[in-house]
Amino acid sequence: MTLTGFLTYALALGVAAAVPGPGVVALVARALSSGFGAAMAFSAGLILGDLTYLAAAIFGLSLIAEAFGAVFAVIRYGAALYLASLAFRLWRAAGTAVRIAGEARDRPLTSFVAGLTITLGNPKTIVFYLAILPTLVDLRRVTAADVVALILITAAILLAVMTPYAALAARARETLRRPAIRVRLNRGAAAIMASAAVWTVLRRA
Repeated sequence: MTLTGFLTYALALGVAAAVPGPGVVALVARALSSGFGAAMAFSAGLILGDLTYLAAAIFGLSLIAEAFGAVFAVIRYGAALYLASLAFRLWRAAGTAVRIAGEARDRPLTSFVAGLTITLGNPKTIVFYLAILPTLVDLRRVTAADVVALILITAAILLAVMTPYAALAARARETLRRPAIRVRLNRGAAAIMASAAVWTVLRRA
């Protein structure tokens, strides 16, 4: 790949990632409910999911969604169930003076796995990589250096896009401490999570 190709890929990925989708929406809700640390662990899971699909595209596994459709369906519904349960906990926690229940129990690994399952539960993620990579590199002649560069660029771009979302949502969470505002904040986060859960179930595989 040429420098121009890498820059084009980075720009396209940055634009695609910056448009709020279900992953970003769930990330914001996680930051609102559990803080910046949990949101970054969630981001790591999202990024690993993207890297998995990037690798699948690079190594010619474009039929993975069809070959393992049932597996992806299970992952998708599992992700939706997790989001729905978190939404329920957030709604119940609205108005309490203590830290919400989800914050106490959601360890970094839990957040990481949640982010990973949300991305892996969406086989359409691979479509982006299958659409853009052939225009930038001959996948039959891709080098190890190209693969490493693409992985690093992808991780860096996604992290750069997701971190501000997580930071702003976490800052809002720490700032808005009045009980009446926390009620709206928790219920708003619950509504976001519930919407993401519904979208996860209803979208086409």
